Parts: sequence; structure tokens; C-alpha cells
Amino acid sequence: QVQLVESGGGLVQTGDSLKLSCAVSGRTFSNTIMAWFRRAPGKEREFVAGSVGKFANTYYADSVKGRFIISRDNANNTVNLQMNSLQPEDTAVYYCALRLPPFGGSSSDANSYDYWGQGTQVTVSS
Repeated sequence: QVQLVESGGGLVQTGDSLKLSCAVSGRTFSNTIMAWFRRAPGKEREFVAGSVGKFANTYYADSVKGRFIISRDNANNTVNLQMNSLQPEDTAVYYCALRLPPFGGSSSDANSYDYWGQGTQVTVSS
């Protein structure tokens, strides 16, 4: 059974940094797309960042580009999200997601992902 477990959320101040981690178990990790999504209070879930396959090509939402960095460790089945220059609008529950091949269509679409973690809260105070 595939499981995704996030960790690293917390309460920080504007401008601070935070690193989220997601540990994947139950299947081979390298031939997947791994992504982070978030859901702020009263808003729809939105794509944050993604990492594709063993070569770890990355892509980001415009709102986090230049501030967030997604990385993956295929040997240890872990994907991380380094979040820098955090702003109050980054406050949300952050979810790790895994997509199995084939990889047609948009990988920013949450509906294309097969497995999800339980989420970790990130709160940025002003």
C-alpha cells in the first residue's frame, strides 16, 4: 500500500523559511511525478511545485517561483519543499501528492494525482 507522510509544518513569521518533507513508502519512487499542493482557508486546493521522474525536472506555480524549491531523493523516497521568504498568503495546509505513469495532461491538476498525504499546516504570521 502506498503511503505519503508529510512533516515539517509549523508557525513562522513573515520572511522566515521552512522545509517540508514527504516520505513515500509502498512503491518505487523514481518513475513518478511528485508534487506539493496547498489549501488555504476558504480557498480551493492549488498546485505549488512538482518534480518529474528520476531526472527531477521541476516546475512551480508563479506565486512561489523564486521562493520555493522542490527537491527529491530517489534513493530515500523523499521529496522536500524548501520555502523561503514566507508570506502570510502562504498560510495553508500543504499536501504531498504522487502521480503514477502515464503522464499525459497537466501535472498541475490535482485530479491527475493518485496518492495523497494527510497534510501539514503552515502558518505565517504578519
